[in-house]
Amino acid sequence: MWRYRAFKAVQSIVERLPRAWAYALAVFAARFAFWFSPLARPRLQFNLRVACPELDDRELRRLTWLNFRNHAKAYADLMMLPRTHVQAMRRLLTVQGLEHLEEARAIGKGVMVVSCHMGSYEIVSAIWAATLTPVSFFAEELEPRPLFEWYRETRARLGISVLTLSVKGIRKVTQALNDKEMVITAIDRDIIGTGHLMPFFGRPAPIPLGTAAIALRLGTPLLPACVYRLPDDTYMADAGPLVIAKSTGDRKADEIRVTQELLHHIEGFIRSHPDQWHVPHRIWDGSP
Repeated sequence: MWRYRAFKAVQSIVERLPRAWAYALAVFAARFAFWFSPLARPRLQFNLRVACPELDDRELRRLTWLNFRNHAKAYADLMMLPRTHVQAMRRLLTVQGLEHLEEARAIGKGVMVVSCHMGSYEIVSAIWAATLTPVSFFAEELEPRPLFEWYRETRARLGISVLTLSVKGIRKVTQALNDKEMVITAIDRDIIGTGHLMPFFGRPAPIPLGTAAIALRLGTPLLPACVYRLPDDTYMADAGPLVIAKSTGDRKADEIRVTQELLHHIEGFIRSHPDQWHVPHRIWDGSP
């Protein structure tokens, strides 16, 4: 409970600050997190070294700091959401690959946006929910429970539903897609421990197959996409070509094949913007 109270105390201050001041405070906090995180920094460095093996130690350290800095700004964005006017934020968003999103929507079976843990996706999702179509997040349930409820309620006010990684959540995902809505999920971490080992940046990692399974069952198009921050603190949403899940009759093989194709796109996103892929968690064996 203390974590939630601490979060709310900081959030109640940040949401009242001008955007530039909120970011300044976030960067200040990032310096403490960078220096005094016993596991987050070494785990993130391990993951970044796997994704970017060409980096020397000095460049890796610089990239890790930039990663902490960008992630802190993303947290500031989240904390400012309750007082954010989404229409006013629309001018801060640029979209690449919008034609792929329109192609997916034209199929008429909803859209599964498949991404990774990168960027201020709440801001972009809120803009999409306000201007394009209802949006749902398919994501893990956070602890403590009051913090998760704050996330859920804040996103709900912006037109975003939060669907948990559970049987009940999967039913709601199916319903949302049947209603031609947009569902966003990430597959770069095995949250619930049921992932299938497959190559991710050339090393075996447990990757969830559920997204591919849903697409194969419903015929929903899969849209690889990522969100990242530009140097002027505006946002870029980058969508790649659609991945269409086609069945060959071998369910497990199809799920693996489709997921591997999605991973290929996600690896490209991460290699292009490693300073914004903030995953201080164990993905591969050998991580701290």
